[in-house]
Amino acid sequence: MTASSHVRSTASRAADSKPLEYLARGGFIAYGVIHLLLAWIALQVAFGGSSRESDQSGAFQNLAGQPMGKTLVIITVVGMIGLALWQAFEAAIGESGEQGKEAIATRVISGIRAIIYLSFAWTGIKVLQGGSSTGDSQEKGASSLMDNGGGRFLVGLIGVVVIGVGIGLVIYGLKKKFEKRLNTQQMAPSVRKTTRRLGMAGYTAKGVAFGIAGGLIVAAAVTYDPQKARGLDAALKTLAGQSYGPWLLGLIALGIAAFGVYCFFQARYRKV
Repeated sequence: MTASSHVRSTASRAADSKPLEYLARGGFIAYGVIHLLLAWIALQVAFGGSSRESDQSGAFQNLAGQPMGKTLVIITVVGMIGLALWQAFEAAIGESGEQGKEAIATRVISGIRAIIYLSFAWTGIKVLQGGSSTGDSQEKGASSLMDNGGGRFLVGLIGVVVIGVGIGLVIYGLKKKFEKRLNTQQMAPSVRKTTRRLGMAGYTAKGVAFGIAGGLIVAAAVTYDPQKARGLDAALKTLAGQSYGPWLLGLIALGIAAFGVYCFFQARYRKV
């Protein structure tokens, strides 16, 4: 057996382990809670003028402020790490039955998801340590990039990529591609219908939010204004400042809440 085959075999056995499956399913519950908190913060931004960070940092801060909050944040961080490990193994071995370009694309997406879950875990750790917000970090990073040669172009390119991710999420949701990852045969008809609607609304809302955030990052590069490159927080607060914004932001918040509830269904029915 070659070294690569041995690594792949080891990763495959680890990915099929029950402890990792339970950890990943628990991670989906934690991921859902984060999105429900994010939706609540977004609603407050839309209609109550909340100053809290309307991104994962704000969600973790909200969670930390509850009774036994730090314990809940730690549990959530562990869940995010579990999801990241699961997706890392998926990136290493791929999904059964897929070949060629489809298999490569799936493994790349799994790798990206692993990074996203790790970023959520890292945000939770920083909140526990009393660190700066995600938006502050993104603004500093954008400012540092734009101070270097070609930095504005790179920031703009990042914005275009984020817009592309947003468009991809909208398509993924509207075309119900997420159902491929679910054990739909185990669902009652009413459960499948509910899960489909939640997934469509959730992925579409997240896609719209990402698209707005990407547009602001591009604008930051064009206007040389790092404050616009604060990611989701800037996107939602900019939207709330428009005449039509609060109502549209309210709809996005409901969509994000729908995604949070959809994550609970994933915890039960996701193919892991």
